[in-house]
Amino acid sequence: MIDWVSLTIPAAYLSVLVGSLATFSSLYRKRKAAQSAALEPWFGPHLQRDIYLSLLHLEPEPGKDKSPTVPDGVLKAALLQRATEDIKRILEIRNSKQALSNLLQRGSVGDDLWQRFLRAEKEIEAELRDVVQEANALQADWGQTIFQSANEIHHNAILREKLNAIQAQGRADREWWDQEKATIQSNFMKELGEGEKENAKPAAAPGTDKVGSDEDAVIVEGGGPASSGAATGSKDFVTNTDYTLRHKEFEANNATKDAVNGTSNTQKQQDRASKFDLSQ
Repeated sequence: MIDWVSLTIPAAYLSVLVGSLATFSSLYRKRKAAQSAALEPWFGPHLQRDIYLSLLHLEPEPGKDKSPTVPDGVLKAALLQRATEDIKRILEIRNSKQALSNLLQRGSVGDDLWQRFLRAEKEIEAELRDVVQEANALQADWGQTIFQSANEIHHNAILREKLNAIQAQGRADREWWDQEKATIQSNFMKELGEGEKENAKPAAAPGTDKVGSDEDAVIVEGGGPASSGAATGSKDFVTNTDYTLRHKEFEANNATKDAVNGTSNTQKQQDRASKFDLSQ
């Protein structure tokens, strides 16, 4: 005969154990969900998505039953802007994942930051699927190429930002150089004006030099035409002396050449005479 009393005790124990585990699991999941919801989102509000959804689900105006119809071109443009923002977020997640993982392994960041990142990654995956579905709904097979177009738009925007920054820096540099050039010109004109003023001072009269001392008179005479004439005469004397020495050197060289030529001619004549005597 089966003893039901002895079997009820293990059954009750198992039921209590399973119930406690289920309760703990549900409480733990609710707590984790509450913590995840309380965490600050990784990205800010998705403004482009909100604009697209507001255009897609326009409410009717007061007193009208139908909502206004939005053209497909406007919806496509809004969806393309939404995909462009998604491209920015995808690139940020890809660039941050490896670095954040390394920091988490080293213990430099907490689990809360990692949970925020995983939550953002899941949200962007769901966002991409939603964009593809919306693109296929607006135009057939557009979901396969919408992100390529969005990527081109994103890179074009980056190039425009860089170009605008370069142009702004160029304008700032141009203004600085204009100011610097104006300052240099003003300083140069001031120095030039001061130099002209010093050169425009009246020179001393010729009669005043005689009143001074003998040394002043000597200095004045040294700077006059006589000194220039003496200097010119000394230059002419040096030039004439140099010419005379060169002429004498030329004559001596010519005399040496003539003597050598004469000696060679005499030797030739003697050789001819000796040959003539031997022949006789």
